[in-house]
Amino acid sequence: MKNRGVRVKIQTMLQILYPPRCINCGDMVESDFGLCGKCWRNTPFIEGLCCDLCGTPLPGQSSETEFCDDCLTRPRPWIRGRAAFCYNDIGRKLVLALKHGDHQEIARPAGLWLTRAARPILHHQMIIAPIPLHWTRMIKRRFNQSALLAQELAKNTGHPCCPDLLVRHIRTKSLEGQGHEARFETVTGAISPHPKRRHHMIDRSVLLVDDVMTSGATMAAAAEACLAAGASDVFSLVLARVAKHD
Repeated sequence: MKNRGVRVKIQTMLQILYPPRCINCGDMVESDFGLCGKCWRNTPFIEGLCCDLCGTPLPGQSSETEFCDDCLTRPRPWIRGRAAFCYNDIGRKLVLALKHGDHQEIARPAGLWLTRAARPILHHQMIIAPIPLHWTRMIKRRFNQSALLAQELAKNTGHPCCPDLLVRHIRTKSLEGQGHEARFETVTGAISPHPKRRHHMIDRSVLLVDDVMTSGATMAAAAEACLAAGASDVFSLVLARVAKHD
């Protein structure tokens, strides 16, 4: 009991010295790793009707399964997908801070947002896996942001996570600025199952996690690798979706 009282006093002191701040703007908030009210309202969370394959928000309200134009035009190798928010405004800022700004603490609240977005597609036999980075980019960046998100999601849902289920064995050039078709050509064959991990996905559903989806080319390459290794089906989950109007 005495030790517990000491811990409470220390935590209180830390909160006074280092009050929790909004992860976007830095204003004080009630708890760690959160957004202030203004930033929460201005974050483009995807709610309501969305594409059942990629999570893009759709106009209107419907109880039927709907798909966006991109997913109707190009078949997806995964069967369902969701996104937490759109890749614009604060959503874009948060992703870039996690990915390039070394703000790994963003993965913790992002894991909660992913958990909420993933509820319609989760089932108990899933294994969670991140989209992999090539080892040269891993050395440069020091961490895989998608793996951080996948691990937080696994903590929240209780589903198993295999951070190295897939391997990016070809270092592809950046997809930024490339056209739709060029993106798919660039990543074709670049991702494969880890030879010592592939047994984890045989006859099992795989939930692939990434930070951003634009064309879906990287997600498609990863999904195809899972299916070729024996996965029963693949689902997609991303923190941010680049919507058509972006």
